[in-house]
Amino acid sequence: MPALVFRLTNEFKDRNKYKQIKKIKVNEAKMDKKYDFNKIEKETLGFWRKNKKQIYDSFQENNKDKKPLFSWLEGPPTANAPPGLHHVEARVSKDLVCRYNFMRGFAVPRKGGWDCHGLPVEIQVQKKLKLKTKKDIYKFGVEKFINICKKDVFSFVKEWSDMTERMGFWVDLDNPYITMEKNYMESEWWALKQLFDKGLIYKDYKVVPYSVGCESPLSSHEVALGYQDIIEDTVTIRFEAKEDIYKKFPELEKGKKLYYLVWTTTPWTLPSNLAIAVKDDINYIIIETDFSDKKKEKAYYIIAKDLLERYFPDKNNRKIIKTIKGKELENLGYKPLFNYFKDKANSFRFILADFVTTEEGTGLVHQAPAFGEDDFNICREKEIDFVNPVDLEGKFTKEVIDYNGRFVKDCDEDIIKRLDKEEKLFVTYKVKHTYPFCWRTGCPLIYYAMNAWFISVSKFRDKLVKNNNKINWYPESFKQGRFGNWISEAKDWALSRNKFWGTPLNIWVCNNEKCNHMEAIGSIKELKEKTGVEVNDLHIGSVDPLTYKCPKCGKIMKRTPEVIDCWFDSGAAQFAQFHYPFENKDLFKKRFPYDFISESIDQTRGWFYTLHVLSTLLFDDLSYRNVPVTGLLCDENGEKMSKSKGNMLYPNDVFDKKGVDSVRLLMCS
Repeated sequence: MPALVFRLTNEFKDRNKYKQIKKIKVNEAKMDKKYDFNKIEKETLGFWRKNKKQIYDSFQENNKDKKPLFSWLEGPPTANAPPGLHHVEARVSKDLVCRYNFMRGFAVPRKGGWDCHGLPVEIQVQKKLKLKTKKDIYKFGVEKFINICKKDVFSFVKEWSDMTERMGFWVDLDNPYITMEKNYMESEWWALKQLFDKGLIYKDYKVVPYSVGCESPLSSHEVALGYQDIIEDTVTIRFEAKEDIYKKFPELEKGKKLYYLVWTTTPWTLPSNLAIAVKDDINYIIIETDFSDKKKEKAYYIIAKDLLERYFPDKNNRKIIKTIKGKELENLGYKPLFNYFKDKANSFRFILADFVTTEEGTGLVHQAPAFGEDDFNICREKEIDFVNPVDLEGKFTKEVIDYNGRFVKDCDEDIIKRLDKEEKLFVTYKVKHTYPFCWRTGCPLIYYAMNAWFISVSKFRDKLVKNNNKINWYPESFKQGRFGNWISEAKDWALSRNKFWGTPLNIWVCNNEKCNHMEAIGSIKELKEKTGVEVNDLHIGSVDPLTYKCPKCGKIMKRTPEVIDCWFDSGAAQFAQFHYPFENKDLFKKRFPYDFISESIDQTRGWFYTLHVLSTLLFDDLSYRNVPVTGLLCDENGEKMSKSKGNMLYPNDVFDKKGVDSVRLLMCS
C-alpha cells in the first residue's frame, strides 16, 4: 500500500498515468499481506497518548513568534451530538494545510473551539425536559433551563475529542475558545455596541422567515440552509367583482358576473386576503366564457393577456371583450372570499405594485400583508388595514373561527375543499417547487410579520463584494458564483431570536413608550456602571433582572428580551476568541485577516458569510485570505448525510472497517 500511495502522489499531475495507476489491483502493489492496519493504528495511538505532552510541548516551542506566522481559524462545532463522517472531511482539509505549512517552517497556532448556543441545544433540552412551549420554560424556571443547557452542550465532547485524536487532527482542545464563556460573550457585546452606535442595528415590524418549531424568526442565511423540493397544491381562485367594474366599463352586461382570477401556492393565507395587486402597464384581458362554471353560465373573467392561453386554451369557448391596462383596475373593489375581515377599512380593492409579473400565476396577485414581504410593504404604503390571525405557534386565532387553533399548513386542504364547494375555486393542481424548511426542526417555514431586530447589511453590499474579490476561493468559481452572488444581494440580517439559550441582545429600552430611548451596553464594566451590579455570567438569567434609570426621562431602562442569532457567535470567533478589544489586541491584529479557513460548501450561506459580514462592518476588511471549500458527503441516493435524515455514517464505524489512513486518503482525493 505505501508503494501505491507513493506512486499515486508523485504521478498525480499526469492524468493519463493516474487513470492507469488507479486500476492496479491491490496484490500488484507489493503490499505485505501480514500488515494489520487496525493493529498498527492502535499501536501508533498508544505511542501518541504516551508521548503526547512531550510532542505537543515541542510543537508549541516550534510555534513561537520567531517563525513567520500562518494563521488559521477553526470553525467551531457543537458537541451536543456525536460527530459524523462529514465532520472528518473538513478536519482532514484543515489538518493537511496546517501540517504542510508547519513543515514549511511557519508557526501555525491551532486553537480549537466549541460553538455552544442556539437552537440545536435548546430544542434538545426542551425535548429531554418535555417542555413544549415558552410558557413551559418560564414555568420550569429560566435560570434552571439555562444551567441545563450549559451542561448539555458538552454531552458528546469526549466522542469529538476521541475522533479528533484518532484521525490525527492536530488541534489544541485543552485551551479552546468557548462561545458561551463570559469573556467571549463580552467581546460580542462590544461588537454589537459598535454596530448599534453606528446606527446599523435597528428594530422594525417586518415580515420575516419564521420557524414555528423554534417559535423564532430566522435570518436569510439560515433560510438558505433548509430548502427542500416538495409537491404542494396550488390554487387559482375566482374573486367576484363588485358593481363598480360595470360603471368603469359600460360595455359589460350588468346581469352577468365578472371574476378576477388569482393564483397562490399558500391557500392558508387566503382567509387573510385584503387586496389584489396588478401592475400598471401590464395588459389585462376581459373575456366571456362558461369555462369552469358548473352551471355552464356565461361569465366574464379578467386575467393577464400573456397568460390567456394557459387558462383558456379553447378559442371556441371564449370571447374577447376588451384589453385594458392594469392601472385601469386601480381601486376597483371585489367581494371578500371569507367574511372574517369584511369590515376592514380601505380593503378588498385593487392596488398597483411593481413586483407583479406574468412569469407565473395570472398577473393578479393575492395580498395578505402579514405573510409576505412584498404584501406587507405595499399594503402599508396603500394604508390598508393590517390583520394577522396567526399566533406564534403557527395556529389560526379566534378571528378565523372555522380553523381556530389549527396549524395553518394543515388547513390547506380544507380551505381548498370549502372554496370548491362555494364555487370560488377555478382550478387546483399539484406543483413541485422549492420551499424553505427550518434547518434545525425540519418544519416548514412561514413568512410572518413581527417585531425583530436587524443589522443593516444591505447598505454594505459593495464593500462585501470588494472584500470578497481579495479572497482566494478553491474552487475559484465560488468567488463570483455561489458566494459572490449571495453577498451581492445580501439582505439585512434578522439578528434577534425569541429564545432563551443564546447571547442576550445587549440593548436596554426605556419602558416609557413616549420616550422609547435605547442604548447598547458594550462591556461588563459599563453594565456595572449603569446598574451597580458586577455579573459573573452574561446569560439572560443574570442580566435580565438588571435595570437602571433612563437618562432621558428618568423612567426604567430594561433589556429587550431577545437573544441573538447563534451564527453571530461563530462569526465573532475571529476576534472574540482573544477577548478583543479588552485583551490581546496585538495578538488579534497579528493573526487577522486569517491566512486560511476551510469548511463544507453549505457554509457559504453560514459561517463563511457571517465571518465576512462582521469583518466588513466592524473592521472594513476581509476575514480570511484563502478558503478551500469541501464537498458534501452524500448517501447512495445522492442525499446529504445528516443525523436528522438517519443516513449519517459515524467515524469510528468507518475507521474500524477501513482504517483511518485510508479514510484520510479518500478525503484528500
